[in-house]
Parts: sequence; C-alpha cells; structure tokens
Amino acid sequence: MEKAKPGRLSIKEWNEQDRPREKLMSRGASALTDAELLAVLIGSGTVEHSAVEIGRMLLDSVGGSLVALGRKSLSELQTFNGIGLARGVSIAAALELGRRRRAADIPTPDYIAGSADIVAIFQPLLSDLSHEEVWVMLLSRSKRIIERFRVSQGGLEGSVIDPRIVIRRALDRNASGIVLVHNHPSGNAYPSEQDILNTNKVQLAASYFDMRLLDHVIIADTSPFSFAERGLL
Repeated sequence: MEKAKPGRLSIKEWNEQDRPREKLMSRGASALTDAELLAVLIGSGTVEHSAVEIGRMLLDSVGGSLVALGRKSLSELQTFNGIGLARGVSIAAALELGRRRRAADIPTPDYIAGSADIVAIFQPLLSDLSHEEVWVMLLSRSKRIIERFRVSQGGLEGSVIDPRIVIRRALDRNASGIVLVHNHPSGNAYPSEQDILNTNKVQLAASYFDMRLLDHVIIADTSPFSFAERGLL
C-alpha cells in the first residue's frame, strides 16, 4: 500500500481524473503521459515517491526516451529505486509488446527491390534491442520473400554466423537469393571485421550452390549500412 510523505498526497488522494488507472479507464490510454503509463505498470509507489514519480524518474534516467528504456535489461531495471523484480518484469514485457506491435504494423512486401525494403522490414524488429541478432531472408529467383528467420543471437561484441546453417536452410527452401541482416546496439552501423568475415563466408558458400548473397544490411540508430549499396558484394 502506498504511503504519502507528510505534506504530500498519495495517488489515492488525488482527484480521480488525475489518477493513472482511473484516467485510463475514463479517457483511454492515449490520454496518459509516458510516466503515467509506467505508473500503471508499477502499480504502487514507495514511502518516498508515488508510482507516477517513480515512472517520471525512470524516464529521466534515460533522457525521456522510451527507445532507450526498451534497451534496458531486466537486471538494469531492478537497480532503479522502486523497481523490483515483479515491476521490472511488467515494464520489460510491456515494452517488448510495444516493439512487437510496431514490427507487426509494418506491411511486409512480397518483392524485395533493394535495401530500403529490407530496412523497412527489419528496422522495427531490431533497432531497439540491447543485444545483437542476425537474421536471414531467403528469396526466390524473382526476389520474392520465401522465409525469414533468426540464425544468431549474441551480446554487445558481435555474432558469428555459421554458413552451413544458412545454406542448408536455403537449399531446403529452394532459394536463389540470400539476405543477411543484423543490428548494432552500439548505434554505429559501420561493419566490424567480424561482419565482413561473416559476409565473405556466406557469399563464398552460396556461390558453390548457384545462390547469391544479395545484401547484408546492418541496422543501427544511425543510417543503416548496406553492403550491396556500398559495392562490397
């Protein structure tokens, strides 16, 4: 139960229209500020701070950016005053649902004309992650999407791609073209030595089976990097 400090009203003592839960029920979720939405997830405050104040301070700690907040791990959320395991789990789950909804709202084209189409598909899926993920998209000879799947999930230092996994799946799906996509949580889209090595390995392996590596796109906060557009394939 939330307790108010002397001289400060608890949320239950606020006007009903100013209480986050009541405000959501009467006016809809869109009427709440980011801090108030976090307060609904947090549930109750501490002796020192209301749930809204905790939500506001949590946002202040990441410069008010929900994107930056979404990159916080569960352990990082729990280090914040007033956020324990249960509250951290609720916040992490809500932010992940938001990310997945944003990704689902992006229509997936049947035909890949260039790197812009690749970025449109994967930017919502990968841009907010705090870890690195590598995805593969398989295309037909006419560059229509056959399948997309994740092949690697790593940390901040990068991921290694096993070309055998990529080629085996491409052969099973009778694909002609392969696209690699991964993100850089650091925000810098420029390829690392490992990225270049991964690209060269998959490109060489694909060539043995009359397939082409059409592009390798790196997603980051800055402009994405396309190996094909840079003439590196």
